[in-house]
Amino acid sequence: MNKKRIQWLSTLALAGGLLVSSSTLASSLTEIYRVAERMNASAKSSQAKIDALTDETHVLLNEYKTVLKEIEGLRVYNRQLEKQISNQEVEMAQLSDSIDKVTVIERQITPLMLRMIDGLEQFVQLDLPFLIDERIERVDRLREMMDRADVSVSEKFSQVLRAYQIENEYGRTMTPYSDTINVGGKDRKVDILQVGRISLVYQTPDGEETGMWNEKAGQWEPLDDAYKAPVQTGLRMARKQLSMDLLTLPVNGPEASR
Repeated sequence: MNKKRIQWLSTLALAGGLLVSSSTLASSLTEIYRVAERMNASAKSSQAKIDALTDETHVLLNEYKTVLKEIEGLRVYNRQLEKQISNQEVEMAQLSDSIDKVTVIERQITPLMLRMIDGLEQFVQLDLPFLIDERIERVDRLREMMDRADVSVSEKFSQVLRAYQIENEYGRTMTPYSDTINVGGKDRKVDILQVGRISLVYQTPDGEETGMWNEKAGQWEPLDDAYKAPVQTGLRMARKQLSMDLLTLPVNGPEASR
């Protein structure tokens, strides 16, 4: 009986131990699950951080590549600018040299223009006395212009050349105009016909007197009536009242030349 009792007590003790072990094991498993869950949560959080860092790295990498392209573009642009600046420096040197030359030319051309005006004035005085007031006034305007600071040297030279061109054109034109001249010591209002530089004749408005400029004598002289009609016709042609045609006009001979 004691032996059975001992077996029963042993069995009871074993069962109790098993119950204690099962409870401990269950508690350990629960803790393990909790740790595993925390580890999984931590792993997910870490993975999320890793994914975020990966995305950020990709963004930064793309930005870096973009910056590299911009830097390369700037390098190309800077090289082009350097070439342009180099060319501009060459052009500036050339312009500076040109300005220096222009200054030298201006210093030389001003005396030249003054001599040209003097020559033009002398030419007018020695030429046939047609449109004399207008021509002398043109020379006076040129002299006045030369003293003006608001007129460029190029414009001054252009005006002097233009005056020479006008004088040159007189040699190819037939011009009518009215003027008061002195014939035989008397002033007379007449119509004058200038035919180039070969003939300068006049006629009174009533057509009663016709004459010419005698270059050798340096004075106006009457002509006979044979030139009355030709001079009258020449005046009408110069005024575009008649078509151009041949004329018989008095011309100073070579012996009359100065």
